[in-house]
Amino acid sequence: MAVNGIPQPGFGTSGHDDDTCVESVERALEIGYRHIDTAQMYDNEAMVGEALERADVDRDDVFLATKVHPSNLAYDDVLGSTEASLERLGVDAVDLLYVHWPTDAYDPAETLPAMDEVADRGLTRHVGVSNFTIELLEEAQSILEAPILANQVELHPRLQQPELVEHGREHDITTVAYCPVAQGEVADIETLEEIAVAHGATPFQVALAWQHAREGVVPIPKATGAHIEENFTASEIELTEAELEALEGLNRGERLIDPEAAAWNQ
Repeated sequence: MAVNGIPQPGFGTSGHDDDTCVESVERALEIGYRHIDTAQMYDNEAMVGEALERADVDRDDVFLATKVHPSNLAYDDVLGSTEASLERLGVDAVDLLYVHWPTDAYDPAETLPAMDEVADRGLTRHVGVSNFTIELLEEAQSILEAPILANQVELHPRLQQPELVEHGREHDITTVAYCPVAQGEVADIETLEEIAVAHGATPFQVALAWQHAREGVVPIPKATGAHIEENFTASEIELTEAELEALEGLNRGERLIDPEAAAWNQ
């Protein structure tokens, strides 16, 4: 299944910067994930590239996304760092290149034309942004020539961001959800536990199934071991209207990632 051409679920790799990264990404591809998400900030692009090479999956079947580090958002740095990312990943182009955070060297008048240039050179097939508000999205749309394919943001049952998701739907911008299981905290939410029991599932699977059911949303859970397959099969769970309403009632606007500090602490 894909949303706006982006396969769901995706496989997130934030925090996978050791030997488990190659094994986990390779396993994810073998299970059936076709959307792999990485970033310059994660310091694992070379590992993701190794997994892509090792897995018995055609490169053309994989939707590969990476993100430009906030310190690399000056015009020339966007171009140079993207080329370096492609070398580490072992590919000629990525399918989606994001502005990771609108902080540090981010300057809309300089960064966004550089993203257009990267697309024009064929180094990325699509352009995206990450951690953008509606206001920042509108500003970016007014500058970019390329359409914004996706906005990657923190999104989970305690932080549902309905206005941002709706804005994305209206403008054909997919909302890609990181921290979709709230860094494991969904396991302690009673509503999720009850729904999970009803479906013979886990709270993590229920949280992901809820996001699969949201129009225009693609979750990118990160996982290792058995959780990789567990997350993938969450798309098979069909939640009832009553269950979806109960889950929508969990929104508290609670962030796990501090926007002011995240770019420096990941």
